[in-house]
Amino acid sequence: MTTSRAPSRIIPRAFPGIKPDEIEELIANSNVRSYSPGAVLCQENAVEDKFYMLLEGEVEVTKFINNADKRLLKTLGPGDFFGEMALIHNAPRAATVTAKTTITTLELEKAAFERVLHNSSSIAMAMVTEISNRLRLNDQMAVDDLRLRAGELAQAYQKLAEQDLARREFLTNIAHELRTPLMVASGYLQMMQNGVLIGDQLTVGIEAISRNVQQIVTLVNDILFLQEMDLVLPDFQAVDMNRVARNVLNQYQPKAAQRNVTLRIEPDLNLPPVSGDPKSLERAIMALVDNAIKFSPKGGNVTIRFDQKDDKVFVTVEDHGIGIREEHLPRIFDRFYHLERQDDDLFGGIGLGLAITRQVIEQHQGKLDVKSAPGKGSTFTVTLKKWYR
Repeated sequence: MTTSRAPSRIIPRAFPGIKPDEIEELIANSNVRSYSPGAVLCQENAVEDKFYMLLEGEVEVTKFINNADKRLLKTLGPGDFFGEMALIHNAPRAATVTAKTTITTLELEKAAFERVLHNSSSIAMAMVTEISNRLRLNDQMAVDDLRLRAGELAQAYQKLAEQDLARREFLTNIAHELRTPLMVASGYLQMMQNGVLIGDQLTVGIEAISRNVQQIVTLVNDILFLQEMDLVLPDFQAVDMNRVARNVLNQYQPKAAQRNVTLRIEPDLNLPPVSGDPKSLERAIMALVDNAIKFSPKGGNVTIRFDQKDDKVFVTVEDHGIGIREEHLPRIFDRFYHLERQDDDLFGGIGLGLAITRQVIEQHQGKLDVKSAPGKGSTFTVTLKKWYR
């Protein structure tokens, strides 16, 4: 038997008190083999029938916890043994054993193992001790695994509960947001059909119908836009964010004036184009501006400004409104999450604007950040990639 560590010297380390004739019997029924680093001797969950004693080198014992996380249980060296559990009760391997270095092992097949175990009291006693220790270890791993699974189930249940609540709130909000303009438009239409509205009143009625129908169209378009963004990634092109911001300003000047808000742009004539889809980027900036105006109930300034650094372009929308409380910040970009009331101020909407912005920016492989303080306002910064031909 050619190895620098003879089995006759290694075996007593594994089985203290073993008799010389028992050592000889163990050796006579075994085979000595060598393995290269990375060789797998025992495979978790495999049904195998071989017992190993390590004569030279080191092996790693690993186990998958919760079928996902690979955990290193221990490193074994000369004198350690493994593989006995499967031989005793014909169960699948509880862990994987892999050669960490070049190793030499003393190996027993199942029939030889049972014969040696039957004839050797010292080996049998060592086996009982080691099996007891490993059963305790396995029990602890099972407990840890169950705790991990329980935690994951609790998190999954919490997430499902939150999604169900969001769904129900969404349906309630949709019903509310649609019912009001529908009732207004329907009321004016009935009066027109009955000939109640004439002259200037008829003009007022038509304007009211048009305004409320547009509110319904905007709401439906927002929902469809999110759905389309999930399915379609547009072809990117060079986009002038100064022009995008001017388009947004033109659309929102009337609403800003109604809320006593000054909406302005600080253009950057040297701003390079960004890589993107102009329509969706405009939609994203619109949502930020709409949000800034809405949450400036006492008026103030809303400013769109630009900056650039390296290969990035930054678009910032800043307001001096009510700000966002810290507990709301983690959820403001979630779909259907919205603030209904703060102090004496009521706010409409169903919580799609910031969700739209985040989704657009993510599809542009950009970044969306927010800084806010209650009573001082909010600053949203969009980071986009510069356009390169």
